[in-house]
Parts: sequence; structure tokens; C-alpha cells
Amino acid sequence: MTTTLNDAWQTLVPPAGDRHGPLQPLLLVLTIVTGLVDAFSYLVLGHVFVANMTGNVVFLAFALVGARGFSIAASALALGAFALGAVASGRFVVHLGPRRGRMLAVSTGCEAVLVATAVAVGWAAAQPGSGAARYVLILLLGTAAGMQNGTARKLAVPDLTTTVLTLTITGAAFDSRLAGGPNSRIGRRGLSAAAMFVGALAGAFVVLHVAKPLGLLVALVLLVPVAVAAGRLSRARPAWDRPD
Repeated sequence: MTTTLNDAWQTLVPPAGDRHGPLQPLLLVLTIVTGLVDAFSYLVLGHVFVANMTGNVVFLAFALVGARGFSIAASALALGAFALGAVASGRFVVHLGPRRGRMLAVSTGCEAVLVATAVAVGWAAAQPGSGAARYVLILLLGTAAGMQNGTARKLAVPDLTTTVLTLTITGAAFDSRLAGGPNSRIGRRGLSAAAMFVGALAGAFVVLHVAKPLGLLVALVLLVPVAVAAGRLSRARPAWDRPD
């Protein structure tokens, strides 16, 4: 238990000289953002995710065989938008160079712009889950999530992909003492799952009980300080800012 708690604490408050430095808590915040936007997309935009592409592939298959409540157009658009965002993230890496902090700052800043536009569309539309507004929101949020995922992949902080938990949960179980493993990084993996859960819980609550676009506004409020912090903390080019 002590090892797990210490691992979790060092993820939240990285010690001096840590290889990934502040990238760890910043990526945890982005994991909360994923929960918020996916709660909005699934509950408001229909059976579609903007960040969880595994779900969209399955939903697309359901739609193709005529299952009710699923949309070929919505699932396909989410997949395409996500891919577009990942491509954009890759171009940022090419043009900005290998500095990790600057990469995260620029990518998250662009993601914030996309989410801010989605907030405006969500508030302006009488029914954000139908008509043209639905597809505009899927496009904006899917692109934003693709950028986030592409950047997290390049940063390569173990167990902090920000959008995918399957391998994280598998690793936690596989490496557990119950499975005969070393119980490594259980605290970090648990925090990653908890961050997604908290984001989804908060997103679902505000969608169902307060106002539908409010979850996106909360996501935006989290994205802006992540972008600012990543930029400011990397100005002095610390060790964690350099690529592996």
C-alpha cells in the first residue's frame, strides 16, 4: 500500500530530476478532459465518442447492420476527425522540433481553441444533439481529441495516454502481486483510471442535471492552464523537456 501511495504521490508531485517532470500531472488533467468531452458526446450527440475510437469502430459496425440508435455518419465523422487531429499533432512535432513542453503547450492551446468553438456552438444551438450542430460538434471535438492523443503518444509518458485505459488497466492487473508481478506503477495507473472516471462523472452530471454544454466549458477551463503551464515550465529547457 505504501508503495502504491508513494507512486501516486510522485505522479501528482514529481520529484526533482524526474524524467517526465510536470508532464505527468498535466497529462492527468487532460485525462479528466477526455472524460468530460466523451460524456458530452455520448449523452448529447448520440451513441458516438469523440475520444474513444475503439467504441466508434464498434458503433460503426452496429450502425452498418441497422442497430437502432447508432449512426454511420456520426461514427465515421468521429473517426475521420480524430485521425485529422492526430495528423495535425504529427505536423506540430515536425515543425516545432522535439521539445516536449512546447509540443504540449501548442497542441493543448489548439485543442482549447477547438473546444472553445464547440462551447459556442453548443450554447448557440437550440438542440446541439441534432441537425448540423451535432456534426459540427463531432468534428470539432473529435479533432481536438485526436490532437491530444497524438501529442500524448509522442510524449510517451508511461500509462498516461489521456484517452485509452485498456492497456493501463491490463498492465495494472498483469503486474499486480496477485498475478505474481512486481506491482509496478499501480499508483500512476490507478490515478489515470480515476481521472477518466472523475471527468466522465462530472460531465454526465452537468449534462443531465445542469446544462448540456457546461461540461465542455469545464473542459476548456482545464485546457487553458495546461497549455500555459506547459509553455512556462519549459522555457528554461529543463531535462524533462528534451526527447528520449
